[in-house]
Amino acid sequence: MITVTLKRFSFFLFTLTLFSGVNGYAQQKTIHTMDGKSVAPAELTEGIKKIMEQHDVPGLSIAVINDNALVYHNALGVSNIETKEPVDGQSIFEGASLSKPIFAYFALKMVEEGKLDLDRPLYEYLPHPGFADESQEDAKLITARMVLAHQTGMPNHAHGKKITLAFKPGTGFEYSGEAYQYLAAVIGMQNKVGWKEGLNDLFQKKVTKPLGMSHSTFVWDEYIAEHKVYGHDEEDGTPKHRVPSEGYWEDGVFSAYSSLHSEAKEYARFVIAMLKEEGLKKGTFKEMLKEHAHFDEDNPLRKEVGQTGWGLGFAQKRTSDMTMHLHTGNNHDFQAYVMFVPEKKYGLVVFTNSAKMIEVVKGLSQILGPQF
Repeated sequence: MITVTLKRFSFFLFTLTLFSGVNGYAQQKTIHTMDGKSVAPAELTEGIKKIMEQHDVPGLSIAVINDNALVYHNALGVSNIETKEPVDGQSIFEGASLSKPIFAYFALKMVEEGKLDLDRPLYEYLPHPGFADESQEDAKLITARMVLAHQTGMPNHAHGKKITLAFKPGTGFEYSGEAYQYLAAVIGMQNKVGWKEGLNDLFQKKVTKPLGMSHSTFVWDEYIAEHKVYGHDEEDGTPKHRVPSEGYWEDGVFSAYSSLHSEAKEYARFVIAMLKEEGLKKGTFKEMLKEHAHFDEDNPLRKEVGQTGWGLGFAQKRTSDMTMHLHTGNNHDFQAYVMFVPEKKYGLVVFTNSAKMIEVVKGLSQILGPQF
């Protein structure tokens, strides 16, 4: 395999397009930052270009929200560092674990429709066949609330092995994509649509169509095949055309924890719905955004990145005057990030086609104030 050096292609980062009115929003003269300052859109664009050049970021899609509205969207860089095809406003990225918060929103719609009870054991809907003998009884305690707040004790991924719970459900925190997929299977069964294309059709009917996210999907389709950018290997930067058979999901399967494909402007519509409390009842939003899993001072996530707990779908950073709701996404060749702060009516969405999301968010924090 030939190692590709991204720096050779850094000059292609400037073959960019800045989107304004054609994207369905009015470009503001200034963008309000998290720390009360103002930044001109052109200044932000130039800052992003410098971040991308400095850290060899092939391409990205970014959206900034002020006053609960989209004020900045841009698609920058290249889809593939070898072909040099530019990223544009139609480019689609992998959302990775940004799948989880929007799936949680979908699950709460099912709660409101009476198809799911947050506190009824999932076992009563659909027994899970994959638990080890010593965990089968405790597994009967798992509820949708525990799944969405990562309190089931299930591992992130079982890799085809029998599942041994790390703790009695509801008594600890263990980040788990496996648990999210269990809940997806329950929802699919309750709606008699299975957990493949039929579940994606239901998700789009209940979530993406009402929010105007016309090209966001958990299941591969023709639009994604035409517009998806290449991922870039986290080790050597080699571009990869990640299709279902070569990605982190199976063809046609709704992977609730990782298979969402989208881009920043569309995903920002979901964030705006969270900020404006649209699509769910006020009480449901309150339940979604309150702390369900609390991190003690010695929790590794609290020590490393300052997260204080988890709601139903989003991680949280709480201070005396505000709460940042956030989530990262990491499919290795694609990484993404979302955050929003209701008290400031502010949000950020970033999709990248490389393993450079952290560098991008750190750089953005120097321009827009603390973003993580």
